[in-house]
Amino acid sequence: MCRCVVAGTETKVRTGNEAGFPFSAVVGQDRLRLALVLCAVHPGIGGVLVRGEKGTAKSTVVRALAALLPPVAGETGPRRSRLVELPVGATEDRVVGSLDLEKVLRNGEQAFQPGLLAAAHHGVLYVDEVNLLHDHLVDVLLDAAAMGRVHIERDGVSHSHPAQFVLVGTMNPEEGELRPQLLDRFGLAVDVVASREVEVRMQVVRRRLDYERDPDAFAASYAEEDRLLAEQIVAARDTLDAIELSDNELRRIASLCASFDVDGMRADLVVARTATAHAAWRGATAVAEEDVRVAAELALPHRRRRDPFDEPGLDPQQLDDAMDQAAKDVEAEAPEAPQDSQQADSAPGAEPEGPDDDPAGPDGDGPGGGETRKAPAQSETRPQTPLASAKPRHLTVPGVGEGAPGRRSRSQGGHGRVVRPTTERGKGFHLLGTLFEAARHQYARGRVGGRMVFEPGDLRGAYREGREGNLVVFVVDASGSMAARNRLAAVTGAVVALLRDAYQRRDKVAVITVRGAEATLVLPPTSSVDIAVRRLAGVTSGGKTPLAQGLLRAHDVVLRERVRDPQRRSLVVLLTDGRATGGVDPVRRAKFAAGLLAQAGVASVVVDCEQGMVRLGLAAELARALGGTCLQLSELTATSVAGVARSVA
Repeated sequence: MCRCVVAGTETKVRTGNEAGFPFSAVVGQDRLRLALVLCAVHPGIGGVLVRGEKGTAKSTVVRALAALLPPVAGETGPRRSRLVELPVGATEDRVVGSLDLEKVLRNGEQAFQPGLLAAAHHGVLYVDEVNLLHDHLVDVLLDAAAMGRVHIERDGVSHSHPAQFVLVGTMNPEEGELRPQLLDRFGLAVDVVASREVEVRMQVVRRRLDYERDPDAFAASYAEEDRLLAEQIVAARDTLDAIELSDNELRRIASLCASFDVDGMRADLVVARTATAHAAWRGATAVAEEDVRVAAELALPHRRRRDPFDEPGLDPQQLDDAMDQAAKDVEAEAPEAPQDSQQADSAPGAEPEGPDDDPAGPDGDGPGGGETRKAPAQSETRPQTPLASAKPRHLTVPGVGEGAPGRRSRSQGGHGRVVRPTTERGKGFHLLGTLFEAARHQYARGRVGGRMVFEPGDLRGAYREGREGNLVVFVVDASGSMAARNRLAAVTGAVVALLRDAYQRRDKVAVITVRGAEATLVLPPTSSVDIAVRRLAGVTSGGKTPLAQGLLRAHDVVLRERVRDPQRRSLVVLLTDGRATGGVDPVRRAKFAAGLLAQAGVASVVVDCEQGMVRLGLAAELARALGGTCLQLSELTATSVAGVARSVA
């Protein structure tokens, strides 16, 4: 294994020579293993997204795949295919490559230093916890996987090199979801769970213990099975171009994708490629119905998830019905049409070979793959409230932070657009700033011609401004005064709208409910907002309104999170009518607790849920004590509002 330390993280490049856990020895997970094999047969499928709880052998299976790939040409002869592991904290320079700073500063030579995508060529690029990776890096990976090449135009460098690899991303949904736009870019997706069968679980434990006792002997016992699998992958690759995809099967694929109402044309292309790879894998000469069904099961479930609160997966009965309808479409006599250019383009063998021909385009912005989308279907687990689909106001934390990349508040750091050069270390590389700084000293350094004379002090980093994700703490008043006036449903709808907004802006969220005698932390800080919605759906209402306890609980959550993640700024969103009750002088105690949050520098927004002819204005008083903004519930969820409400004026 070759190790290199980058930006405080360790990047691993495995050559396949270690006695890793054999692919054939993995118990169960047949669908995951099939998806990985099909992508190894046809890398153009676009990679595999593996979703599942921890401890389900996701990483073990992926790491074992590299040993099955055929050898590739190296500088000194054939070498084993590599498994390149991409750390979550990797920078874009490390991923795609950049200028070789040492050569630039030493002799002024403009040389390109390849990144991890070049190292993964003809191998496997593995991203663990891909849902925690920066969105722009996920876009870069998926573009490279789809095109098979990397194009770099930055820092005065214009470079292109091949990057054909099997992209595999693993994630635990409880730690946050990928945006639907990124989900669609993965060719296949597999949900993995631990078996509930006792015999299977026993076998998993037994094989793992045997492997840990003697890795070399264990790997040797499965070497023959792995060798046969590797030979089958090579044979399938060799016959891939000869597999026939008839008009009937192409019509079946188109009918399936249409019946599931997927966006764009990427799904049709992925299903066609996967079905072709499956036919080659089983040794057939033409795509058949069974190949199309397997491809649909792997390529369609994650493309039906247009909303973060939609349940993933594919109903088997719905797939059966769609297959039956597709069969009828195939059997029906196709209407005759003139042999125009469009019909010729859809014939077998006319499948796009590169991003310029992809109807969806590398970013899904081509014909049929643009930004116009149908309204997402309502999830069965989503609270059915009248305001759940409303568009919330854009709430931001004031100032400029340095938190994790997101889409809510302004930030400066290692992501975003370059604003100016800086002398701060760890800020990347600013070419022009470095050259201008060096140019000022050329006379003093004795340069009379030839190349510029550089010194380490000339190096300038790039100051970038972008957007960050925040911790959004929702404090929801679920007391009797809210429920008695039928406002809790509207408040729940507002929170759901805000949670959807938090998902899109890459925030962490926490939910606190206030009712009875205490405040309850329904959901600790998490990136999985769909869990927040499910927890919110089970909230009961009634009793008094201990607002002071709710604000003190929010204060505690914020301070604890600052210890875990000091760079992530917080925003407290309080939804209440302000009528604090219970105990001695509850209103004064609520204002005191609000003052503690203000003293801690926590940004806040109060959503006034009070209604009726007579209004006490208590929520506005709380907002003043918090040093934040007060919004009306109707204002927050009005779809016509396009302005920005800032938490502090």
